[in-house]
Amino acid sequence: MLRLPLDAWHRARGGRMVPFAGYEMPVQYEGIMAEHLWVRENAGLFDVSHMGQLFLSGDGLDAALEALIPADVAGVKVDGQKYSLLLAENGGILDDLMFTRWADGIYMVVNGACKWDDIAHLREHLPDAIDINHMDEHALLALQGPKAVDALSRVVPGVERLVFMRGGRFERNGTSLWISRSGYTGEDGFEISVEADKAAALADALTGQPEVKPIGLGARDSLRLEADLPLYGHDLDTETTPIMAALNFAVASKRRREEANFPGAQRILLEREHGPIQRRVGLIVEGRQPVREGALVLDDEGNEVGRVTSGGFAPTVQKPIAMAYVPVAMAEPGTRVTLSQRGKIHHGEVVPMPFVPHRYVRQGA
Repeated sequence: MLRLPLDAWHRARGGRMVPFAGYEMPVQYEGIMAEHLWVRENAGLFDVSHMGQLFLSGDGLDAALEALIPADVAGVKVDGQKYSLLLAENGGILDDLMFTRWADGIYMVVNGACKWDDIAHLREHLPDAIDINHMDEHALLALQGPKAVDALSRVVPGVERLVFMRGGRFERNGTSLWISRSGYTGEDGFEISVEADKAAALADALTGQPEVKPIGLGARDSLRLEADLPLYGHDLDTETTPIMAALNFAVASKRRREEANFPGAQRILLEREHGPIQRRVGLIVEGRQPVREGALVLDDEGNEVGRVTSGGFAPTVQKPIAMAYVPVAMAEPGTRVTLSQRGKIHHGEVVPMPFVPHRYVRQGA
């Protein structure tokens, strides 16, 4: 197991460390339920330094990257951020990612569990003229919650001017920071890239604010589930297309659809026009017992027709919720579903997602 730059910091604050994506990471401090509700009402600090931070540069970068992802890379202005997908030739998803236009290249954040595969894929498929710098000397912190802006603006004045999916360079006590207004909880919040040896001082400054507590992986998972944010390796994989995953916005660019020159374009565009065979949906599960990843979705004859990919008790909703892939005929909100987990039958209903409204601060809000 690798250790995060803030490993000792977490342990000193009572973080219970568990293996995740090849690292020892804090799963909780004072309890998942309490941490989840704190983030929904205040602000929580997450250490996501296991994620892969990459910087891409070189002549022809936009076109080269557009050959691997469906986003309109060329249309992203400096400091603009966008969600996209690294696609396999069959249209399946190799990983999901966020990228930002810097003045001198593209800053990209990929999933921790996939980062080495992603780097290898980029090096294999991008031209030699493109440089790929793995920023492994940087930590990544996420400050999330409705009071995140209050806390961070005291520590780093000026961040309040950012809006959702925009970033900028800032400085604190001589330390250079890259900060974007984005995150993985559905709440307003920020992600902060900082040199690893300066991360503890920044984490101390942030948790010194009355609105902020350190938060572990457990609450991060329940928060993202309520917010309809899929997790790679669970809700997304190489057998899942963006349309199946209900990520149609990832192929929203008219120019990119007309050019159809990204991996799996033919299949993805056909599914976009005519619909996929299965689709990711949200479920409310009856009772208090949650269903977990791997639970089966059954038809009226008891045949397996789908599968739960994420599930748990939702602290904000106060009900068990889940994401599942089901046949399109069963994907309409209000559809009743039968679920089987370890021989026990559960009943649920397809509902619109997100389960909890997003509270992003957008341009003009």
